[in-house]
Amino acid sequence: MASSPAPFAPFEWMIAWRYLRAKRAEGGVSVMTWISLIGITLAVFALIATLAVRSGFRAEFVDTILGSNAHVTVYNAGETDAQTGQVDRTLKDYEAMAARVREVPGVTRVAPLVKGQVMANARDRNAGVQVFGITLENLKTIPRIANAETARGAIDDFGRGKDVETGLWPIAIGSGVAQDLNVGLGDRIKLISPNGVKTAFGTSPRINAYEVAYIFSAGRYDIDKVRVYLPFAEAQSYFNREGRADELEVMVEDPEAVDDLALSLLRAAGDRALVWTWQDASGGFLRALEVEDNVMFIILSILVLIAAMNITSGLIMLVKNKGRDIGILRTMGLTEGSVLRVFFICGAFTGLIGTLMGVILGCLFAIYIDPIFSFVNVMMGGQVWDPSIRGIYHLPAKLQFGDVASAVALSLGLSFVVTIFPARRAARLNPVEALRYE
Repeated sequence: MASSPAPFAPFEWMIAWRYLRAKRAEGGVSVMTWISLIGITLAVFALIATLAVRSGFRAEFVDTILGSNAHVTVYNAGETDAQTGQVDRTLKDYEAMAARVREVPGVTRVAPLVKGQVMANARDRNAGVQVFGITLENLKTIPRIANAETARGAIDDFGRGKDVETGLWPIAIGSGVAQDLNVGLGDRIKLISPNGVKTAFGTSPRINAYEVAYIFSAGRYDIDKVRVYLPFAEAQSYFNREGRADELEVMVEDPEAVDDLALSLLRAAGDRALVWTWQDASGGFLRALEVEDNVMFIILSILVLIAAMNITSGLIMLVKNKGRDIGILRTMGLTEGSVLRVFFICGAFTGLIGTLMGVILGCLFAIYIDPIFSFVNVMMGGQVWDPSIRGIYHLPAKLQFGDVASAVALSLGLSFVVTIFPARRAARLNPVEALRYE
């Protein structure tokens, strides 16, 4: 007795291929095959492109946060002055506190800061800015601020001290501040603080002039628009913080696991110390991104499912048109399993080619997103991407193997599943019924 052929034998592939390339005049459904192929391709392309932009946006957002802000901020709970009733949150022993915090395993840098909000003025232009008092050594360790590729001027000029001839201290400002004030390197700007010099008649505003020595671009619109750096000693004098600091800026090795260090940092900082991590500051936005990502994945998965259903429609039409062929093949000894595999190959092959083409298009889109976005921006007349709304200056994309793999698995899985029903219908077709009217 002859043994039955192995599954997916060469003749099954041959029959499936003849059906796929058959013209409509020959009883084929090549048009439906092309529609299914294009649908799967576009759906997979949209899914991969969306996942890449999602990953790129989150990575760029987190990188700009970690590259220009403290991973952990250590500050004082405050002491109430018995005479004035005001709460003093400054750090009087900041050097000793910083030394203790540096000893915590996982901490890479600790920098005392003086902070304040003032008005910046240059000629007839004004802008509200946030001033950070910091030393040159600590400023150099902030990646996004010390990036020479995106900055103008030399960062070492920030630490040259007070100029002997002009009597001006150097200042570093964000590119957004420079644009608002219309200033460049070497220009002078004034900082105006309402809490200035204390006199017998009250507190008078403090107005000091500074020379722009460094203009940075952190990659975040909201940072470049308001941030200004002053030398630490000058910031202490300007904000009446002689011998004190407002907070400690702490950088750690693994920012994603910063919550694990919170208790150790509190113990090292002292009894009245409090900590505020970057996840506390931006956690709500990141959680909103995660929810949006999940919703987008579900919506695009439905799009892939709709595209895969076209395979079912095409196969049902193919089975109907090939009823006579199925009957003849069955009378010649072809088993139900062979017929099922023939039509399964037809549907799966369409899904496989469509998925492959979608992956190629999606990867190319993520790799060449900058020129593509520039072209779209030109065609739309500019201002397609508003950094004041988005927070970052360009549309990022980041290809990740997990995202591509999930898109491929989803597309192939759905393509294979929806193929089974029409394939089973073809396999169960009665040869007698198929040939009755032939």
